[in-house]
Amino acid sequence: MIHSFLMIGQSNMAGRGLRNEAIPVDTSHIKVLRNGRWQPMYRPVNNDRQAAGVSLAESFAEQYAKTYGVDVGLIPCADGGTCLEQWKPGSILFDHAVFQAKFAARTSTIVGILWHQGEGDCDTASFTTYQERFEKMIASLRAQLDLPDIPVLVGGLGDFLIDCPLFDTLKNYDEVNKALKSVAAADPSIGFVPAEGLTSNPDLLHFNSKSLHEFGKRYFDVYQTLRADNTVIEQKPLETDTAHSEMERL
Repeated sequence: MIHSFLMIGQSNMAGRGLRNEAIPVDTSHIKVLRNGRWQPMYRPVNNDRQAAGVSLAESFAEQYAKTYGVDVGLIPCADGGTCLEQWKPGSILFDHAVFQAKFAARTSTIVGILWHQGEGDCDTASFTTYQERFEKMIASLRAQLDLPDIPVLVGGLGDFLIDCPLFDTLKNYDEVNKALKSVAAADPSIGFVPAEGLTSNPDLLHFNSKSLHEFGKRYFDVYQTLRADNTVIEQKPLETDTAHSEMERL
């Protein structure tokens, strides 16, 4: 059975690392949900925009597969430029994520949620209520997926945002980080992944490929601290159409 992870949030979860700067990863045990079926991984994993590129989920999945000896499935639902309000229960993005996760659950075991978002909520009116709104969203997501204790990893915003000229509100990025840390402190099954020391593309908004590779490994390290144990869930045969398995690679 594939162990799968739901990818939600905005552009830094989708991934904007430049592909010509990508650090190679072993993709032999990484699959991506596309059109409701598991396909071999290729970049971009989360093709939400023309600028989509390297994602932190790649190195995360590589580390998970090596550690637990299973195939890893990625469920890409992140959408660039979105604010937390657009992820509230009942919204299009929220319902889409639930829909895709339920599809994935038919042929995999969902074992975690990967979240990175917050650049769109750096204004005062948004970051002051971020924790409360995020907790409600995650509670609803867990309830709809019937996964009440599923681990959730939330990544910190990059320090380079202080110098980003695109939006003046980004100078408040650490207020969102404080909210994310508070979310993690209040729930033992939510882990905060620090972004200190990571660097950006020239836009000073998106993590670069090297940092995304490191960030993914940090996500995995935090994920391990959230697991009740480090045993491998019993694998079951993957539902697949063997007659078309080679054709799908074309």
